[in-house]
Amino acid sequence: MCPIPFLGSFQKVSCSWTHLSRRCLSVWSPLAEAFNTRPTQKFNYRKNDVGLFGIPELNRPEGFRQLQETCINTTASLIEQALSPSREKKMVEIFDEMSDTLCQVADLAEFIRLAHPEEKHAKAAEEACCTVSGIVENLNTNLRLYKVLKDAVTREDVVKNSAVDKHVGELFLIDFEQSGIHLKNESDREKVVELTNAILNYGQQFVGGASTPRMVKKSLLPGSLRNVLASEEDTILVSGLYTDSADPVAREMAFKIFLHPDPHQDMLLNKMLEARYELAKICGFPTYASRALRGSIIDSPDQVMIFLKKLSQNIWDKAKIDFDLMNNMKLLENPLSSGVQSWDIPYYTQKAKKEWFRVSSKEYSPYFSLGACMDGLNNLFQSLYGIQLVNFELSTGECWSPDVYKLSVVHEKEGLLGYIYCDFYERTGKPNQDCHFTIRGGRSLSENIYQLPIVVVMLNLPTPRWSSPSLLSPSMMDNLFHEIGHAMHSMLARTKYQHVSGTRCSTDFAEVPSVLMEYFASDHRVLKRFARHFQTQQPMSDEMVQRLCGAKRLFTACETQLQLFYAVIDQKYHGAHPLKGSTTDVLVEAQKDFYGLPYVPNTAWQLRFSHLVGYGAKYYSYLVSRALAHSIWKSYFEKDPFSRESGERYRMECLSHGGGKNPRDLVRDFLGVDPTPDILADYLINEIDYHQSQVDLVMKNRT
Repeated sequence: MCPIPFLGSFQKVSCSWTHLSRRCLSVWSPLAEAFNTRPTQKFNYRKNDVGLFGIPELNRPEGFRQLQETCINTTASLIEQALSPSREKKMVEIFDEMSDTLCQVADLAEFIRLAHPEEKHAKAAEEACCTVSGIVENLNTNLRLYKVLKDAVTREDVVKNSAVDKHVGELFLIDFEQSGIHLKNESDREKVVELTNAILNYGQQFVGGASTPRMVKKSLLPGSLRNVLASEEDTILVSGLYTDSADPVAREMAFKIFLHPDPHQDMLLNKMLEARYELAKICGFPTYASRALRGSIIDSPDQVMIFLKKLSQNIWDKAKIDFDLMNNMKLLENPLSSGVQSWDIPYYTQKAKKEWFRVSSKEYSPYFSLGACMDGLNNLFQSLYGIQLVNFELSTGECWSPDVYKLSVVHEKEGLLGYIYCDFYERTGKPNQDCHFTIRGGRSLSENIYQLPIVVVMLNLPTPRWSSPSLLSPSMMDNLFHEIGHAMHSMLARTKYQHVSGTRCSTDFAEVPSVLMEYFASDHRVLKRFARHFQTQQPMSDEMVQRLCGAKRLFTACETQLQLFYAVIDQKYHGAHPLKGSTTDVLVEAQKDFYGLPYVPNTAWQLRFSHLVGYGAKYYSYLVSRALAHSIWKSYFEKDPFSRESGERYRMECLSHGGGKNPRDLVRDFLGVDPTPDILADYLINEIDYHQSQVDLVMKNRT
């Protein structure tokens, strides 16, 4: 076993609080008080550094080498065990222990590589990632290991396999076969390794280039754009689309400059797509999409396109209404304008929220202090699952930054379920994205002992000031609920194997728990329980709540159509190769058929779409997750968002399985319907209609 310890035992920790007003006593909970101030760490006279995540070896960067050595030795021992003719343990158990050994180093190291501000730690973590990658590559080419696993899964093991054993064993086989281990020709297996490395290299370069600013000479720009993109130099860096600019010329020019075709990016994308297609063909799949979709709710490219086409047919007129409304807004500003264009959509969406619903961050942020939001989450989880979030005291050296909180997740009967590290505040060098990292997956170690999951939630919130806590905009609050939804999936899962713990499930189900949390964040009953002004502690008024809930659902149809268009592009790029024309030609044709606004000549939006690397034929998953989250909300939580009965059932029948149950079976058993493409498309249309009804209700009350 890899000697990575549990991180201590549960204890309740008192929190200090600096009152914002000395004239009244605080009525905030201890959790709210903790998150409304910056984290504090206990002063340690001896300065005993416990190491990152409480791992003693990681009290210094060199400790990663010790973890690597332990990982190598443990993996070798497990391989020997798997190949032994006198083996007594189930093969899937050995493989899961091997996976756990590798993941506990790889996942932790990958996070530290991205998040640690000190170069020594980041570099040591990167070396550990490379070491584990090398071990995995060797495993993926170990033919003997593949054969003994296949025999144990397809025939019978030394101990009879349960349904979960068989499912997880089949997932391990899929991982093997996607690496070409089942190929008879050794040269083909070597080619698979070569292509895998090439795809990784092309993808990393493409993602890096997707966010690179575009440099342009001032003399080539209209005067209005020069004023918006102020610079004292002869050249201007266009680093984004400037969607919040009130100047329509500035929005248009930034769009055309930033998305102008980049030959190098185009080459990288084509090389990656070609390599993916060749990899799929060698491994016996007709396309890369066919390979990527194995084990998903929608498990074939043809079925995905049925879903997307039906959705497109039913959404087109609804999206047109949204575009027409924005078009009218633009014509009111300038009757001579050519009408709403792609570069206008974010601007007029925000403008409508401000003018129609009077929703602005300045008005709402005081009600969404970080402490109030965390209190809201805690109260919600107590109601639904009998769970409490407790601020846990950090030890010296346990974290990569002083601005990190540690939460213990405690069930009223089951006790400690796991830990969530909250890296919430923006800082120099920190990745500018909101995300969830699994540091250690949960799994059963014995009948009465469970390996507690450890996760990190990373956000980029404003830091507290001397006069106020961190105040969140409505969108920041939504993102907080979304990412905590991922974390709670990891906490509430109770899987036998860590390979399928929590969010380690099919991509088209992984987003369901987090999207569902956005429904709670947009429900007036939930908001009324925690949205309080950070100074007066007065709750948000009913009228403010109503306006906010309406604004959140504005223009859902056209936003969904945009996501649909992205998903179609993703499918077409990962279909047969060579493509019929360039990647831009494919985009132009798809935009004509699936999006309500025309293609902008001499632009190549796809070259900025980094999700093509990470999702790779699975971008449709976001739409499926939305469809399922809406159905779950309507079936179980719309009537009462605090229902313990519904929460317990949702946990036991959905969250507890992680990826340990076939996702189609999981959905069928919980919702009572077979999740066919047609049904999923209908669910999503129902969601759009539901959101529009909420918008209409607010608009009616407003008039």
